[in-house]
Amino acid sequence: MALRIPKAALPAELRENMILQVGAVPEPVEVAWHNPPVAEASLEFGHKAGQWKTVDERLKTFAHMAVAAQIGCSWCLDINYFMAQNQQLDPVKASQVPRWRESDIFDPLEREVLEYAEAMTNTPTTVTDELAASLLRQLGPAALVELTAVIGFANFASRINTAHGIKSQGYADSCEIPLANRVGKTGLISKL
Repeated sequence: MALRIPKAALPAELRENMILQVGAVPEPVEVAWHNPPVAEASLEFGHKAGQWKTVDERLKTFAHMAVAAQIGCSWCLDINYFMAQNQQLDPVKASQVPRWRESDIFDPLEREVLEYAEAMTNTPTTVTDELAASLLRQLGPAALVELTAVIGFANFASRINTAHGIKSQGYADSCEIPLANRVGKTGLISKL
C-alpha cells in the first residue's frame, strides 16, 4: 500500500529538527503538514504526552506498541521499538510486545497494562471493572488517568497512520533484536 495522501513540503527548520530528533523526517508529519494546524496540534499533544512522568516509560511504550500491533500500524510499532531502545528499555520485552499473550517474558503488571491497551483499542471497548480496579490499585488514580490518555493517543496516531497508508520507515532496523510479528486471531503470523 502506498501513501494515500502525498507528502507535503515542511519548513526547513522543522525538517532539520525532525532529522536531529529521530534521524529522518517522520512520514506522518509530512502527510499531516498539508494542514499545518492539525499537524502542529498533533505534534504538540505528542510532545506534552511525552513529558508526563507518573507512569513508568516502559509501561507507556509497551501499551502504545500493543495498540499499534492490534490496529496494524507498522509505523507506530517501528518508531516505538526504536524509542524503547533509545530509552534503554528491555529490548527483548519490547521486541515481544506484538505477541505478548504467547510470551512468558512479561511480569503480571506489564501483562495487565498490555491487556488494558488492547481492551481500550477494541471497538467497542472491552475494559472490565475488574481490570480497571486492579490497575487502579497497582498504579493509583493519577497514573491510571495518564496511562489511559497515552493509550487514547496511541489509538489516535495509529488509526490516522493506517488510514493514510503510512508504513514503517525502518527506524527499528538499527535495533539489536528483531521485532516479533503479531500472532493474529486465526493463528497466522501477520506481517506489520
